[in-house]
This record gives sequence, structure tokens and C-alpha cells, in this order.
Amino acid sequence: MAASRPPERVVRRRPRRGSIERPVNARLYRGTWLLVALPLLLAAFSITRPPPLPRPVLPPAFDVASARFAVGELTGNFADRSPGSKLSPRAAAWVGQRLSSYGLDTTTDTFAATIPGKGRVTLRNVIAVAKGRSSASIVVTAHRDDIGSGPGFDDNASGTAALLELARLYGLPAGTGVAARAAEHTVVFVSTDAGSFGGLGAERLATEWPDRRRIVAVVNLDAIGGAGRPRIELAGDLPRSPAATLVQTAAQRLLEQTGTSPARPSALEQLLDLAFPFSLYEQAPFVAHGIPAITLTSAGSRPPDPFSDRRVHARSLGAIGAAAQELLGSLDQGLELAQGTTSYVFLGDRLVRGWALQIALASMLTPFLVATIDLFARCRRRGVALAPAFRSLRSRVSFWLFSALLFLALARLGALSSGPARPPNPQTAAAGDWPVIPLVVLAVLGFVAWLVARDRLLPRRPLATDEELAGHTAALVGLSVVSLLVTATNPFALVFILPAAHAWLWLPQLGGTRRTARLGLLALGLVGPLLLVLSFATRFGLGFDAPWYLAELVAVGYVPFIVVLVTVAWAACGAQLAALAAGRYAPYPARHERRPRGPIRETVRTIVVAVRAQRRAADERRRAVGGG
Repeated sequence: MAASRPPERVVRRRPRRGSIERPVNARLYRGTWLLVALPLLLAAFSITRPPPLPRPVLPPAFDVASARFAVGELTGNFADRSPGSKLSPRAAAWVGQRLSSYGLDTTTDTFAATIPGKGRVTLRNVIAVAKGRSSASIVVTAHRDDIGSGPGFDDNASGTAALLELARLYGLPAGTGVAARAAEHTVVFVSTDAGSFGGLGAERLATEWPDRRRIVAVVNLDAIGGAGRPRIELAGDLPRSPAATLVQTAAQRLLEQTGTSPARPSALEQLLDLAFPFSLYEQAPFVAHGIPAITLTSAGSRPPDPFSDRRVHARSLGAIGAAAQELLGSLDQGLELAQGTTSYVFLGDRLVRGWALQIALASMLTPFLVATIDLFARCRRRGVALAPAFRSLRSRVSFWLFSALLFLALARLGALSSGPARPPNPQTAAAGDWPVIPLVVLAVLGFVAWLVARDRLLPRRPLATDEELAGHTAALVGLSVVSLLVTATNPFALVFILPAAHAWLWLPQLGGTRRTARLGLLALGLVGPLLLVLSFATRFGLGFDAPWYLAELVAVGYVPFIVVLVTVAWAACGAQLAALAAGRYAPYPARHERRPRGPIRETVRTIVVAVRAQRRAADERRRAVGGG
């Protein structure tokens, strides 16, 4: 009997390069990465170490005992200094009297603003001017208010007390021994209001103060009496950074007074602040308007909790106060070297220029763009029908755009959030209380809109390989357009797009693999937006409220509308790729494949057809009259 032959192994041959199963040109993708080397080398050569300004001649004369006494007097007499409270105008008057007593020209700028949870309130900026030989102004600011749930010893009675002490030193009459500090520049001391509610006082100063164009530098003092390490905050409301020399000078003066180098946001945090400009401190509006400004603080990225803010550490108050006085002296002597705003990321005591980072980030997009264009060209050469896939993407864009516009409409009606286009205080109810009923209404209306849109997106038959490739190609082309829009508006924001671009590019290669692999690659592309959410959740202490807080920034108008449009387009591309990865994608159906219209769609179509007919009739009448 003949021996039985072993079963033959079925050898699965790898699909050929360039076939529909392997449509992405991996060699072209890898080769294009060589173009990224030059921008990275350019970024490396742009690294520099900005020098600090020299130390002033006279030693600091900051009186910490006097500052601590002012803290006690302010918190004892005006515990609730929140905007709209009974004690708020009295606290402003008290600060104004103290500044006037130093012989400074003191005025009060009164204005009104709407604050979430408080409504329309009257706010007051108290402004004291110590005139110098030049009309160019160095401004010292500290917000006077608190959120009303605690006396606010550190946030921000400490900063207000330091501001009063610095003003006293600049306002002493001649013959006291300190008059030798006669300033080259005019020094302006501003006790701002609503600093705990988005920095409304600082925004007012940066946009409405008549002498704002003479401001050449701003030093903000906020929560400087805590137990934490001295810190410099420098993010703005736009992707800009204060003059690097100003930051280095402040760091050097703090090092001399405290014995330790001050903290500042890490390199990744600085990059995120440029990609999504945001700060809870009052230097932000000045930097956004091209005025170099920094905040000196002993807190973190988020001001201290009012429930634990019950004392001021004299050592921290004295050291940061003295450093602020020394910083003013250095700026007064050599301010011309520390003017203007730019963009950069500090790496230790060195920095990388913002323009070099922008070029590097844009170059990292090149391999994805080249591979996507090649993929699109291959589909065209093979005769792959792309139009239904783009129509499917168009339907998804329409749905996400409708949802975004519905959200903005509810926000404008005051159902979600109301107030100025400033960041809400994370410690208030406005930032943590999700409006359940409006969000339920939004979800219901969005679900109804999806039911209308999904009729054209449901699978009706098995999907052909070329149709699946067309769906991937359309989504990747859409993602390319989104990437170019981001590059044109804020290249730093590419840090949120690049993970999706380079991960989702390979989804067409995984058509025959398991669904788990496709979904895993899809999830990898979400790293960019997830990084932003995690930053708000951890760095700013928002936790699970981070998604709602980001939505609230959109609702109040702090996030520009162009960012909303780009996010909508990105979400639509991601949704189409998610449908492909999950096996639920279908190209836009041809006319013979469509179901009969439902009552809603039929009503909308009837109205549209009637309006078009009326327009055509009116155009014909006008042409007839004109011809007659």
C-alpha cells in the first residue's frame, strides 16, 4: 500500500506592490522622509541661549513685612472680592487710596462685563502711574479679585500686596534714599479686576487702555506667596511667546533671590500652548496683542484651590517680590533688548525658534501628502470610481457641520454657556457643571440628523475591493486638505494632525487583515486630540470635566471658528475611516440604489425645488423686461 502523502501547505502570497490590496507606495513614503532631515537640521542650528539683562545697580528694598501686613488687611476687610460682590468696589477703593498715598497719579477705569454665573457686573481697574524720563511704559499687574469661596490669601492678595509694595518704592518722594531709582521708563501699576474669571481686567488693559501702545513689557504677579517652586508662565491667547530675553532675565533674577532656577512649562507643554493657545494667567491677552508679558507665580498651570488658600509663605512672598523689583530695574536699564513677541520653545536654558519648529512640523507632513497624492493618482489610472466615496465623505462633513452649528446656536442662545470670549475659571460651577438638558437636546437633534444622513451611508450590498479603496482614498485626500488648512492657520497645531496622518495612511494596506488591527491603527491616529484632552485633564486639574471645558471654550468664542471648521472636517474623515475599519462603510448609492425619500427629506426637497422654480421665474421676468 502506498504511503499517504502529507497535505500540501497553502502558501498565501503577499499581494503585489501597487495592487488594490497594497495601494500605498511604501518606498515613496520612506524616501520622502529624507526631505525632513534638512528642516530638522535647520531647527537644530536655530537653538540659541538668550542672554539675560544685567542686574540693576541698587539692591532690592522689598519690605516683606509690609507686604504681609497688606495681605492681612486686604483679606480681613474684603474677604469676598469677587466681581459683583458688595466688597468688590470697596476693595478697589482701598487699593486706589494706598496707591494715591504714595504720590502716584491714580485713576480707576470702570467697565462692565458678563461673567458666567454672575451675569452683568461692573468691574474696576485701578491704575497708578510713576512717570519716567520716557513715555514708554513698563506695566506691573496683579488681579485684586477672588472667586468668593475663600479669602484668597495667596490668590491673589499676595500679588496685590507685592504690587503695592513695588509701587511704594517707585512713589517715594525725593530725599528718602530710594529716589535714586528714578526710572528711565514710565512704570505703571495696575490692580486688575476679574483676573479669576478669564483675565477680563488684563484684556481690557491690553485692548482699551488709551496708552496701551506705549506698553513695552508687562510683569504679572499672581499667587506668589505659596509653598511651591517659583514659576514663570508665558503662554498667550495666540501662538506667540514673549521676548526670550524678558523670560531669561526674570529667570535669572528669581535664581538670584531664591537660590533655585524657576520652573516653567516643559517643552511639550510649551508646544501644546502654541498649538492650542491657552492660559489661566493674565499675561495671555498681552502676549496675544504683541506685548511681551510674563507671570511670576508660586502655583502651577492652574491657580491654587481657594479652599486650601489660607495663608501666605513669607519666604516665597519676599523672594518673588524682591525678584520682581530687580526685574523692573533690569528692564528699566536695558528694555530695548527685551521687546516684542515671537514664538519659540525653551529646552532648558536654550530655545528653538518657532519658525524652525513650524518648518520641521510642516516637513513631517510631506511624506503623508506625497503618498496620498500617489494613491489618488493610482486610483485614477486604474479607473477606480472615486465620486461615490467623495459624496459619502460630503454627507459626513454635512452631518458634523450641522452638529457644530447646532452647538454654536445653542451657545448663542445662552443654553450652554454665556460670557466673554475668555477662559472660565476651572474652580467655578460654570466650568464643571455640565448643562444636562441642553446637551440632551443637542444629542437628540444630532441623532435625528444622523438618521436622515445615514440613509445614504448604510451598506446595501457586499463591498467591492475597489470601492473600499475609493473610500480610504477620499478620506485621506480630505485629511490632506485639513492638514494644509492647519498649516496655513497655525502650523504648531500639526502636532494634533500628524499622528492621524501617518497612522491612517496605512489603513488601505490592512483590507484583508483582522478588524482588530484596523481599529488599533485607527485608535493610534487619535493620539493627537487625546494629548490635548489629557493636558487639560491633568495639567489644569480638570479631570473628567476636560471635554466639557474644551467645548465651553468653543461655546464662549475663545476658540476661533476656523478651528471648529477644521475639527469638523477632521472628524468627518475619521468617521469614514472608522466605518471602513468596522466594515460598515458604503459608497454613496447611485440613483437606482436609493430608497424612496422619507417625509422629512421629501418635504425639504419640495421646498428647495419650489424656491428654485420661483427664482428661475423671477430671472426670466427680469430678462423679459430688460429685453423689452
